[in-house]
Amino acid sequence: MQLDLQDIPRVKTITKEDFIKNYFKPQKPVVIERFIEDWPAYSKWSLDYMKEVAGDKTVPLYDDRPVDYKDGFNEAHAKMKMSDYVDLLKREPTKFRIFLWNILKEVPQLQKDFSYPDFGLRLMKGLPMLFFGGRDSYTFMHYDIDLANIFHFHFEGKKQVILFDQKQNKYLYKVPHSLITREDIDFANPDFEKWPALKHAKGWVCNLNHGEVLYMPEGYWHYMRYLTPGFSMSLRAIARNPKNLGKALYNIFLMRNYDNLMRRIKGQKWIDWKNEKAITNTKPYV
Repeated sequence: MQLDLQDIPRVKTITKEDFIKNYFKPQKPVVIERFIEDWPAYSKWSLDYMKEVAGDKTVPLYDDRPVDYKDGFNEAHAKMKMSDYVDLLKREPTKFRIFLWNILKEVPQLQKDFSYPDFGLRLMKGLPMLFFGGRDSYTFMHYDIDLANIFHFHFEGKKQVILFDQKQNKYLYKVPHSLITREDIDFANPDFEKWPALKHAKGWVCNLNHGEVLYMPEGYWHYMRYLTPGFSMSLRAIARNPKNLGKALYNIFLMRNYDNLMRRIKGQKWIDWKNEKAITNTKPYV
């Protein structure tokens, strides 16, 4: 048995008006296949190019180890020179990923390779973030702390994306006081005997290729697996739904600080309690 996933709709290109009407207002995802072919990045950006322009930068690396109470929020698991990291990606599968790497700050010249597209939403221009991964590396199922509208531009290789909207929370074994589901769920091949509520979750799936753009609506859960080594860039626009905006403010100013405080006070018992609570909260929906 597989997850109940439908293919994310695809369009070759799209006007601002059609995007707002058909995808933003109804909050539905879409893959836009040929929207950035006029960007220099479309033909220039590859792992080799990133090694060339950023090889001497030291980059933070993350893997798929479970959250530990001693870890700070988004604290890196390792560091490496970008040149060595690209060599590693091309040489062998690795769990190490880069995420939330601010290219404006680190390599300003990359800013010249793309422009901020007009989708009818105001994009946050200080926050273009890059994400890298090796073959079979993946992110845990999560949603972003600010519940933003996200435009995810993929470069080099292939990447699988699974999405769920916030209405599916009750089926996903969401960990309380955090933005993730249980980390021991394999969303690429879920064990429905162990996680029976997942059978009721309805989501979306796509494989992204070089130069394609995925729109992820506000607060969508996302799981991403690199089918080949590659990287992506995300641009974001602030949540427009007042309820989502309220949740974003709560997450940033209250939830995150409360979770950090409880980690300091209770240590691993707090993490273990949250993981257990994810199961008991989901049991009524099995």
